[in-house]
Amino acid sequence: KSVNLMSRIDKKFVFNAKLLNPLLNDLVNFYHILEINGKSIQLYETLYYDTIDRFFFLQHHNRRVNRNKVRFRKYIDSGLVFLEIKLKNNKGKTIKNRMRVDEIPEILSNVEKKYIKENIGKNLCLVPQHRINFNRITLIDKLYSERVTIDLNLTFCNDVNSGDFDNIIIAEIKKNRSSNGSIFQRIAKKYGILPIRLSKYCMSTIDLWPNVKSNRFKEKRILIDKIKKI
Repeated sequence: KSVNLMSRIDKKFVFNAKLLNPLLNDLVNFYHILEINGKSIQLYETLYYDTIDRFFFLQHHNRRVNRNKVRFRKYIDSGLVFLEIKLKNNKGKTIKNRMRVDEIPEILSNVEKKYIKENIGKNLCLVPQHRINFNRITLIDKLYSERVTIDLNLTFCNDVNSGDFDNIIIAEIKKNRSSNGSIFQRIAKKYGILPIRLSKYCMSTIDLWPNVKSNRFKEKRILIDKIKKI
């Protein structure tokens, strides 16, 4: 059965890696674990594109509604690569469109430029910004209405700098608005893990480019540093 949820409601959670095993032990009776080629932990490689002056990043920083992200993602264990365009609309819904490609490019092709323009409605000059790689565990609830992704070992780099989220885990519930309450959220609350709005792209951007505008993300940086030390 499919639970792709390309149009969905997202909710993120951030917690220390030492809570992962006990959390998974509590979740195992309520979710299936997605396996690809016999592996329950998959590797993802991602390259984000933005304008030179970081139009998409600033949309998020300035809390604009109807904001976009453009990225190429390689799903290593399945061998698939997609150009993915995400829209967060003014109703809080995430809509993802994607196009299959052969490899992650350093320069956009004309076909890719056209696809991006058709989806975001703007003719922007986009360039590679930085890469984000991580491992992912994917849980699917037994009603096939909700997907939970659990990202770990997250690293990021540009041509000059690199960094990581060390012992930080980022989980995300992806579900239809019509779905009932999440078992993951209920169990996570038992461990003091509460929802937070967080963008991996934005938080890694401010680590890689220390001079970028980031005052709106200051509290989240403090929170992440606090979680690391738990």
